[in-house]
Amino acid sequence: MNVETRAHRLTPLLKPRSIALIGASPKTGTVGNGMIRSITGGRYEGALHLINPNYPEIEGRPCYPNLKSLPERVDHVVVGVANARIEAAVKEAVEIGAGAVTIFGSCYLPNDTDPPLTRRLSALAKESGTVICGANGMGFYNFDYGLRLCGFPPPDWVQGGGGKTLITHSGSVFSALVHNDRRFAYNLAVSPGQELGSTADEYLDFALDLPTTRVVGLFIETVRNPEGFVAALAKAEAKGIPVLALKVGKTAESAKLAISHSGAIAGNHAAYQAVFERHGVVEVNTLDELANGMLLFGHDKKVADGGLASIHDSGGERELLVDQAVVRRVPFARISAETTEKLRGRIEYGLEPVNPLDAWGTGHDFEGVIEDSMSYLCADPDTAIGAMFVETRSGNSLHEGYARAMQNAIRKMQGATAGSAKPVIIVNNVAAVGSDELAVHLTNNGVPVLIGIDPALAVIKGAFDRRDRLKRPRMAPAAPPAGVKARWLQRLQAGGTLEEAESLALMSDYGLPVLPHRVVESAAAAQQAAGEIGWPVVVKTAAPGVFHKSDVGGVRLDLVNAAALDAAYRDMAARLGPRMLVMKMAGKGVELSFGSIDDAQFGPLVMVGAGGVLIEMLSDRRFALPPIDAAEARRLLDGLALRPLLDGKRGQPAADLGSVATAFAAFSVMVGDLGGLIAEIDINPVLATPKGAIALDALVVPAKGK
Repeated sequence: MNVETRAHRLTPLLKPRSIALIGASPKTGTVGNGMIRSITGGRYEGALHLINPNYPEIEGRPCYPNLKSLPERVDHVVVGVANARIEAAVKEAVEIGAGAVTIFGSCYLPNDTDPPLTRRLSALAKESGTVICGANGMGFYNFDYGLRLCGFPPPDWVQGGGGKTLITHSGSVFSALVHNDRRFAYNLAVSPGQELGSTADEYLDFALDLPTTRVVGLFIETVRNPEGFVAALAKAEAKGIPVLALKVGKTAESAKLAISHSGAIAGNHAAYQAVFERHGVVEVNTLDELANGMLLFGHDKKVADGGLASIHDSGGERELLVDQAVVRRVPFARISAETTEKLRGRIEYGLEPVNPLDAWGTGHDFEGVIEDSMSYLCADPDTAIGAMFVETRSGNSLHEGYARAMQNAIRKMQGATAGSAKPVIIVNNVAAVGSDELAVHLTNNGVPVLIGIDPALAVIKGAFDRRDRLKRPRMAPAAPPAGVKARWLQRLQAGGTLEEAESLALMSDYGLPVLPHRVVESAAAAQQAAGEIGWPVVVKTAAPGVFHKSDVGGVRLDLVNAAALDAAYRDMAARLGPRMLVMKMAGKGVELSFGSIDDAQFGPLVMVGAGGVLIEMLSDRRFALPPIDAAEARRLLDGLALRPLLDGKRGQPAADLGSVATAFAAFSVMVGDLGGLIAEIDINPVLATPKGAIALDALVVPAKGK
């Protein structure tokens, strides 16, 4: 066995020298028997001890009444008993000095005391330093160590030997991807369950130290150790190991009550998206995408520059692919004239030598046509990945012919070198369980078989995005302006929502452009302010506690003279009080919004999106962890649905995107600098104009003012 010199905290759990199974049983079909068969069916070379006071021996192995009667202190205790007996078993494991425990049971007890069993066990693990996998999990397989530990024995073919790591909070997902799909070969697969004594980030950290790890797939419900999780993702990024994440619970009511629009609309998943984006995690949305992604990203060849080159045996399915590729924004390779002529000379008369290619004519020499066409396409300098979209079915001569053609194409490219460094895959047009012998054979021999057109395109797009991200210069946010935080520290620590004028002053101090404005408390002062600022002006209520002024008729726009201002002031003063803010009227532009919240798990989060009255009507926003630089801010802007509006429409001039990006980057620097002091910020609208971005209204809620 490969024993590392540096001990990881999870070593007693994942690489134990000895194991004891509490609740071992000779009865087939039980967890007590399943965990025996799981371990003995693998390649584990350590000592295995069985614990059950009802049997002197099981299947030829001695059986002991309890842990204390064992001939040695074991590293790892597996608890395979009913919930009512779990606590006593874990306490005994701690008493004998076992470093790790795995619990299969749910640990839910009827009429349990307070704190409940799960919290008692978690506290015991923390106090003793014991590592616990579970409860309510499937266990784990460390294939690099030859250890399979599960209450339900896997099929005999589940022996690992690959470079894929799976960490999943769902036991059913563990079973689905490890026990049912023969295309996959793992080095480590873990079902940590309720994470009573070890968390997903620790398993990820362990996997990243394994020399065999090529890709990591995460199925996560929540993150219980955010700091460790972010550190592990940063470690994966530094090592160049791709991580795919399927985060569930996206629509749960996870956002706390908020005063500002930004806090109300963000939701907890926005923070996960920002964390994933910061560290290059490829987020997927379905199990099919997760499975496809692990196959594609775990391939020894990575996508090259350019786009997708594909071959089909159906014109209709080719059209379906094109439709879905447009939706997914997956580019096709723009093949050269040379490649076009090669295809023209090989495919049957009447077929178009284009990409994507429909290569099926009469079927004459179809293997040769596909073999040559794929090698031509992959040799093209603009091809990033080659794919054939077709079903795989063992025993079918047509499909087996396709398989031979694809494998021969790879061999031909290896001989000619052109295109040999690019991945070549097969995609089943209809999603199907990857247990077909032909699909397994192809995947195991360098041609990963993905399932479903849309799930395949999703991960191909993810691969392109990750490729492009790796080419970017390292992000370099600006330093916060000197002395500004110190000037505002006392005010922010005092709490209480900042008045609009205060909020705008804070924005201005951090480099965000704001319009000239004055706070007034009389009609005469309003007239004087307008004269100093210049007509036309806007007047807004500055009454305490009014956060969304337009909702109460507290905003009047485009006041062009003294009479108009006087009428507006007197009307609002009668309804909302005499305190108002007079501001220079802005020109035309696209209304955006900048916002921030303090996420309970990951800290400060910034947002850019549609502004004005559209902020709550459109789900058009992007999030990031602050601080960011202007280049990253520009990418966020480019990801908005309203992005075309910033280029100017119907005679309107284009916004100065560079200046808008610089303004949002400055906002992110402010949020990062004031982390912990501010609960929420809402700048809405931010007007994007040909001269840059201007903050027209702002709401700042200090952490103590929430």
